[in-house]
Amino acid sequence: MRLHVGCAMWTLKPWQGRFLPHPLPPEERLRAYASWCDAVEGNTTFYATPSRATVESWAAQTAPGFRFLPKLPKTITHERRFHGIDEPLREFLAAIEPLGPRAEFLWVQLPGAFGPNDLGALAAFLRHLPRTHRYAVEVRHRAFFEDARAARMLEQVLNGFGAEWVPFDTVTLFQSPPTSDAEREAWTRKPRVPRRSAALTDRPFVRYLGRDDVDRTVEGWAFWVDTVVGWLREGRSPTVFVHTPDNAEALPLARRFHEQVRARVPELAPLPEPVPAEPPTLF
Repeated sequence: MRLHVGCAMWTLKPWQGRFLPHPLPPEERLRAYASWCDAVEGNTTFYATPSRATVESWAAQTAPGFRFLPKLPKTITHERRFHGIDEPLREFLAAIEPLGPRAEFLWVQLPGAFGPNDLGALAAFLRHLPRTHRYAVEVRHRAFFEDARAARMLEQVLNGFGAEWVPFDTVTLFQSPPTSDAEREAWTRKPRVPRRSAALTDRPFVRYLGRDDVDRTVEGWAFWVDTVVGWLREGRSPTVFVHTPDNAEALPLARRFHEQVRARVPELAPLPEPVPAEPPTLF
């Protein structure tokens, strides 16, 4: 039984010198982040497949129990829509191989236009993937959240391959009008869909987006604290990623989420102690 928590990235300017040491060479930044959280989203792989040497550096900076959720490149999911993707898929799988068990899932994020009529293409794609990995699928078409038949159809496809359905919970963001530039931008870019919390596997994967206000973010995740506590008691090992529109406080917030869950499930292992952001002084 384990709860992994993390953020959308492992380096961010507002964290430098405040939460994480600064300056740090690139080959040390993930290591510092991993002292705060034990998981990270793999958004960078969506835009370009990294070199194998880069991924080897990621593996070297993290313990075997650390978790990555590498996102499949947009070339595969958004541009080619699963057609003619053998070469980019091969390159991606070869590049992330050094992560080994750290790659908790390979994350298939689908565009908002991908609807129920496209489920045959998703099933064919999942059938094409190697069974050496686990897979998690994120959909954004509203039909999957508002049409019970469409949701059942998607669940049937995912269950057939042992894949997880990734909820991206933006309910807190859209509860009231935005109050910052980052929130206003998020309102134009993030999906506005109902909350979904049914786990399909023993390793649920949640993305939660709060507000730039810390108290509102914490208030909004109460539902997920209850849900995660229930999953842990069922023997599941979830991974939860905490986002805010500007992500300035996301790093300590992820730890705070873990602490709230651990207060109710004391047998949960604690997170590591963060490395100091500043070197110790003599006085």
